[in-house]
Amino acid sequence: MREYSIAAIPADGIGPEVIAAGQTVLASLEMRLGDVKFTFENFNWGSDYYRKHGVMMPSDGLEQLKKFDAIYFGAVGAPNVPDHVTLWGLRLPICQSFDQYANVRPTKILPGITSPLRNCGAGDLDWVIVRENSEGEYSGHGGRAHRGLPEEVGTEVAIFTRVGVTRIMRYAFRLAQSRPRKLLTVVTKSNAQRHGMVMWDEIACEVAEQFPAVTWDKMLVDAMTVRMTLKPRSLDTIVATNLHADILSDLAGALAGSLGVAPTANIDPERRFPSMFEPIHGSAFDIAGKGIANPVAAFWTAAQMLDHLGEREGSSRLMRAVERVTGAGILTPDVGGSATTLDVTEAVCDALHSSNF
Repeated sequence: MREYSIAAIPADGIGPEVIAAGQTVLASLEMRLGDVKFTFENFNWGSDYYRKHGVMMPSDGLEQLKKFDAIYFGAVGAPNVPDHVTLWGLRLPICQSFDQYANVRPTKILPGITSPLRNCGAGDLDWVIVRENSEGEYSGHGGRAHRGLPEEVGTEVAIFTRVGVTRIMRYAFRLAQSRPRKLLTVVTKSNAQRHGMVMWDEIACEVAEQFPAVTWDKMLVDAMTVRMTLKPRSLDTIVATNLHADILSDLAGALAGSLGVAPTANIDPERRFPSMFEPIHGSAFDIAGKGIANPVAAFWTAAQMLDHLGEREGSSRLMRAVERVTGAGILTPDVGGSATTLDVTEAVCDALHSSNF
C-alpha cells in the first residue's frame, strides 16, 4: 500500500467547495486503485482566519506543512481583505519558502467544451505554460516613499538571477523534450526591458544548446497574445516570466473555455519541500455557496499532484474520467451547462467505478 499525506488548504470563496469535491474524487480513485491511500489534513487558513487573527496563517504554518507529501490548495481572495494581504499572507509565502520555482499550467480543450476560438476544438489547443515562480516581477522588492505627498513614489523591482532563469529554462526545455512535438516558445519583452529580459534571452540560447532535439523560438509577450488566439496550433510548450505567464495562462484558460477548467502545479523539482497544486480560477465570491462552481480544475490539478507523486496510472484514470464526463455534456454553467458542482463530482466518481473504465 502506497500512502500519501496531503495538506488541504481550501481557503476562500469557492475554494472549500472545489477542494471538497477533489477530496471526494480522490477517495473514489483510492477505492478503485486499491493499493494507494490518501490521508488529508485540512487547514482553515485564509481570509476568515485573517479576520480573527490578523494573519492569513499562523507563524509556524510553513513548519507545519513541511511534513506533507503535497499541498492541495483552493483559492485566496476576499472582498473585504486587500488582495496583496491575502496573496502575500498565504499563497506566495508557501511558493517562495518552499522554492516551488516551476509553476506548470497545462491547457487543452476538453471534450464537450466549446472554445471561444472559431473552428478550434479538442486537440487543436494543447499547451503547457511554464511560469517562473520564484522571482521576476513578483520578487516583492521595492517600496513606498513620501506617502501622501505630491511627490509620493512607489517602486516595484523585477529581479532576474542567472540561477533562477537557468533553472526554469532547463525545466521548460526538459518538459518540451518529453512531449511529442518537442516544441518550445520562449516569451520575452527584451525590446523594451533591456536588462533582465535581455539576460533571460541570452540564457535561453545557452540552455537551448543542451537540448538539440527541441525546436524553439522566441516571442514578444504582446505578440504572443495574438499568436495564442490566431495560431493556437503553432504552440505547444511555453516558458515565460512570473508576470507574463500569469497573464498568458489566464488567457489560455479562457481560450480553452473557462478558468474553471484550468489547473496549476507549483513544483519544487528538487523535491526538498512539498509541492502545491491548485486551480487557477481564484475565489470567485460571486458564485460562492451557490453549488455551481466548476470542480474540473480542482480534479485536473489533483491529477497533476498524482503525477508528481509518481501515481501515473491514477492520474491517467482521473483525467479519462473527467473527459468522459465533460464529453457527456455534464457541465457547470461557466462552460455552458446546467450541472451543479455535486453533479459533476458524482459523475466523475461514477466514471471511475464503471466496469469498462
